[in-house]
Amino acid sequence: MARILYDLCGADQRLRFSPFCWRAHMALRHKGLDYEARPWLFTDKDEIAFSVEGDGSKATVPVLVDDDDRVINDSFEILRYLDHAYPDTPLLDQDRAESRARFIKYWSETQVAPAIFRIIILDIFRNLDERDQPYFRESREQRFGVTLEEFHNPDQGREMLDRALTPLRSHLQELPFLDGQTAGGADYIAFGIFMTARVMRGEPLLSGEDVVGQWQDRLLDEFHGFARSATTVRELQAN
Repeated sequence: MARILYDLCGADQRLRFSPFCWRAHMALRHKGLDYEARPWLFTDKDEIAFSVEGDGSKATVPVLVDDDDRVINDSFEILRYLDHAYPDTPLLDQDRAESRARFIKYWSETQVAPAIFRIIILDIFRNLDERDQPYFRESREQRFGVTLEEFHNPDQGREMLDRALTPLRSHLQELPFLDGQTAGGADYIAFGIFMTARVMRGEPLLSGEDVVGQWQDRLLDEFHGFARSATTVRELQAN
């Protein structure tokens, strides 16, 4: 059986925008593994119900089905699994590296992602499949406690993002990647949310003079420009 990654998509199936799926994409590329990235919608719960216990209503992507039919969900667990199953070119390397990557995961999800979502939430909504829009609105408004339009506040988001990126900027003034001289699991974990913004936003999030923007450019060029070649809303609008 071919290796499959279930991958969240927008109204145009070429728009692959999940930060968690991007972590898995980069990890699979790091390992040099072939796979099919199968497009998935928020409302396609039945398609990945096999990945969780119960009725499948809690199923989310990424879901990786390896070529031996082993099923792994959750982006961090996918990185851990890949290191166990394919130990060459490690992502997390050792216990200390895994602990560091786990910290980056929590920092990214609690500090960076909320800031970026303040900037791009309506971009995401507008570019979802029409079947997903009601689900996205209802679930996110329940989570945020306000409407999407009220949550959308780009000025506040930029201020939040500037503060959240302070430690990353300090680190990148000394080393090219979070994992040192070469990219690794910690980089891919942090990079995912920046790919969400790149794919779904009509204009760049960071300037090329920002050290974080330069780090993003280096990751875009990894694996022969794999992430840089991803279809974006900006490209679709230009056509």
